[in-house]
Amino acid sequence: MKLHIKNGRLIDPANGIDAQQDVYIAGGKIVAIGKAPADFVAGKVIDASGLVVAPGLVDLSARLREPGYEYKATLESEMQAAMQGGVTSLICPPDTDPVLDEPGLVEMLKHRAKSLNQAHVYPLGALTVGLKGKALTEMAELTDAGCIGFSQADEPVLDTTVLLSALQYAKTFDYTVWLRPQDPHLGRHGIAHSGPAASRLGLSGVPVMSETIALYTIFELVRATGARVHLCRMSSAAGLELVRAAKREGLPVTCDVGAHHIHLSDMDIGFFDSNARVNPPFRSQRDRDAIRAALTDGTVDAICSDHTPVDDDEKLLPFGEASPGATGLELLLSLSLKWAQEADAAGDAVVNAVAKITADAARVAGLPAGNLSVGSIADVCVFDPQVRWTVEAKALASQGKHTPFLGYELSGQVKTTIVSGHVAFVR
Repeated sequence: MKLHIKNGRLIDPANGIDAQQDVYIAGGKIVAIGKAPADFVAGKVIDASGLVVAPGLVDLSARLREPGYEYKATLESEMQAAMQGGVTSLICPPDTDPVLDEPGLVEMLKHRAKSLNQAHVYPLGALTVGLKGKALTEMAELTDAGCIGFSQADEPVLDTTVLLSALQYAKTFDYTVWLRPQDPHLGRHGIAHSGPAASRLGLSGVPVMSETIALYTIFELVRATGARVHLCRMSSAAGLELVRAAKREGLPVTCDVGAHHIHLSDMDIGFFDSNARVNPPFRSQRDRDAIRAALTDGTVDAICSDHTPVDDDEKLLPFGEASPGATGLELLLSLSLKWAQEADAAGDAVVNAVAKITADAARVAGLPAGNLSVGSIADVCVFDPQVRWTVEAKALASQGKHTPFLGYELSGQVKTTIVSGHVAFVR
């Protein structure tokens, strides 16, 4: 179907566009911006008056829980959550059950996702077999099956020699390795940020040096190999300063932060609120402020939802026993807008927010997404930046209803999501 999106404020950071322009879609692609092509007759017209027309959002970390954890979430529920959140491209970590370490499993996941005709799913393959940190996977075969990079998710590689070999191999074939910087021993079993709040609550801590020590190791290996590394879910001021220095040095590294870490600190644990149990843990207010500053100055490349749905049986437990994780697909846009509006940075807040969850995220992942260039796949998110809504469990499409933002009032609501030229969601 041919689509005409009219009267909207078109924001396309990848192409430097912020203006009222119409968008014309045919054959699943953007065929024109501004002026209709000759003989274009729309089968459907979407009036975006007062709304923002942006590229479909690109989420760098969304656990879909399939295969293996369907009791926590299903592909159907999480893809619907993505549509309600305006997310048209999402990257899923390999820590499923079984682990995404064989081509057949990757192909099965991609086939299942494609059959739903909703968001584009881009799996990360396991860096080591079974994520056990011992033997490398067949990265070439996994790439052929559809993996866009390789990760250990939250599992450590205890033997640095194995990580060195992985980066050497990745460099040879120009693969990106996605690593979450966490020392395999320091704070491995901690559940909260090491600080006064954890001490007062009697919770075991995860020190900041768990992140910084891991970063020192990763950067030394990057210097030795030249491999491209993406750092997932940065959480501390000290860690971000190391990333800033590494970028100044010219190392091929990028990094992201979880949307919830932009706004919350260890004080938000309150009286053992298990919804605030996440990994990495919320750190001090100083760390949170450093994350916000690093987003503004470009040290942090992108914002992700870090969507990790958890079922009631694993979340409604004492804080120390609850499973870490929070739903985030439907909050990514609103939390990004909230940061940009509060950042008081140069430029328009909406443009800054959209860039971090479209063009910048797509660049990090190396995806042909996050833009509305003529000829590109027509993935579009139409949203109202002014509408305020309250985060309630019943309003979330995700099977995981747990988030530390329950009860918050946020601005920014998706009205229409278009994937490959078809209207996949209308509010």
